[in-house]
Amino acid sequence: MPARFPRKAGLRAALRGALLGAAALSAPILAAVPARAVIDGQVARDPNGTRSFVVRIESTAGEICSGTLIAPDLVLTAAHCVMRPAGYSVISVDRGFRQHRTAAILATMHPDFVPGTTPEDQPGVDLALLKLERPLGGDYAPLDPRGAGAIGTGDPVDIAGFGVVAENRRGSARVLRQAHLVSIGSLQVANRVTVVTDRRRLAETAGAGACLGDSGGPILQGGPGGYRIVGVVSWSSGALQQGARRTACGGFTAVTPVAEHTGWIATRAAELSQIQVGQALPRGNRSDWMARPARR
Repeated sequence: MPARFPRKAGLRAALRGALLGAAALSAPILAAVPARAVIDGQVARDPNGTRSFVVRIESTAGEICSGTLIAPDLVLTAAHCVMRPAGYSVISVDRGFRQHRTAAILATMHPDFVPGTTPEDQPGVDLALLKLERPLGGDYAPLDPRGAGAIGTGDPVDIAGFGVVAENRRGSARVLRQAHLVSIGSLQVANRVTVVTDRRRLAETAGAGACLGDSGGPILQGGPGGYRIVGVVSWSSGALQQGARRTACGGFTAVTPVAEHTGWIATRAAELSQIQVGQALPRGNRSDWMARPARR
């Protein structure tokens, strides 16, 4: 599941400031087609769409995250999803809607990531790569992160993930859903993230956004056959206006922008592509670990 999303006053004030900074976007966004959330959103059914590269990550500790195939045997996800050495499996869905479970043999987190911190206090980069025990087949179309562009304020983006439809409905995870969002700009907390939100509600009230299980999933531009991964979901915060039952979903979604880290992703991906099952890790990478066998 994603990191517990912060509700500290300082962070909420910063998020409100980001929203006010994007206030000029309100008129065109409100006129756009209403977005349906990943929570209570549209199920991804197109075999040529997000199903061809978005995968689910499950650990032997019972945690769920999402990720993106960037090579037949490599998955890009959030570092907090794999910060504990454990058994990890990647579940993909083929063109016939059949699920396939593939064990991860290795994980590598961005060297700046600091395990155990909250999203507000995280000074590093919330990115990681998983190496699979074997490549996935021809039903899948990995995305090349080197094609990522910057996420500008006002840019339309899509989110895709296997998370829950509501924070209190854990059993609703494991279904790939997607939604349309908009960027409202960058936010500097302990590190720098891009904030995206529902294009119609602009996080004043709950709408589209990430929820538990969507961490590590992609933020996308383009469409089927031309998707580009531009971000990785890190954390979220609830809408500014909430009722008695508060939630950390459906408001602001914080994203690690891929374009700023393509150098590290490309370098580590090239190194991991050379590692075979059973081979020892290269020395000197403190953020790497070999995965324990995943239960099947």
